[in-house]
Amino acid sequence: MKRPLIFITNDDSYWAKGIQLLIKLMSNIGDVVVVAPLTQQSGKSHAITTIRPLRLKKMEEREGFIGYTCNGTPVDSVKMAFSVVFKDRKPDLVVAGINHGSNASINTIYSGTMAAVFEGCAEGIPSIGFSVDNHDVEADFSHCSSFIEKITNDVLEKGLDKNICLNVNFPEDEIKGIKVCHQAKAYWNESFLERKDPMGFSYYWLTGQYNCLDENNRADHLAMKDRYCAITPMQVDLTAYKVIEDYKIRFE
Repeated sequence: MKRPLIFITNDDSYWAKGIQLLIKLMSNIGDVVVVAPLTQQSGKSHAITTIRPLRLKKMEEREGFIGYTCNGTPVDSVKMAFSVVFKDRKPDLVVAGINHGSNASINTIYSGTMAAVFEGCAEGIPSIGFSVDNHDVEADFSHCSSFIEKITNDVLEKGLDKNICLNVNFPEDEIKGIKVCHQAKAYWNESFLERKDPMGFSYYWLTGQYNCLDENNRADHLAMKDRYCAITPMQVDLTAYKVIEDYKIRFE
């Protein structure tokens, strides 16, 4: 029997510690192809590159594994993989991560990692994003390994509903178990730190305070903070179906 073909990408770059562990774990399950950004691309969301050429560079090849870098965004990496790399056989699974930092709650909409997952989902492939609540480039993700393998094997065996993908967020260290969650209601109160360059001109760094408005223990952010692996089923279709009929009355 053929081993499953697993496609891996991220937004922290090809050399990030998180994706290197993910490659190791997925290689135990199937054959692996990686197309990951050449440079750090966090916060790129679903951005694509249209005003400069994209390049693929093969970095490694061995039995059961091929790794490429792409000089674009995470979504560029997925599109390049499906258009250029996967000519004869589509992957059985798309996995993104392991992201350095949480992608729970409102962070989902900014995340390049989750944008790659949505892109895989739009291609009709079961897709999962893995993230850990630790931004350290040297973060230890080993406590997540057994959970990542469990979730991956389950999805490979049972699949996902059409147009559904999974956003999986882990606490920084000890994990009590798994909770299936909803996206926590939250927002960022942003501000910009102003500094001066050597010429006296101002430049700015984005910062902000995260504010969670949700008190439900099934909210992804709160479940993660309570040391659970939070699995949030998500979809590409953003239509607010519950208000369609009301808006027909207002506008049609």
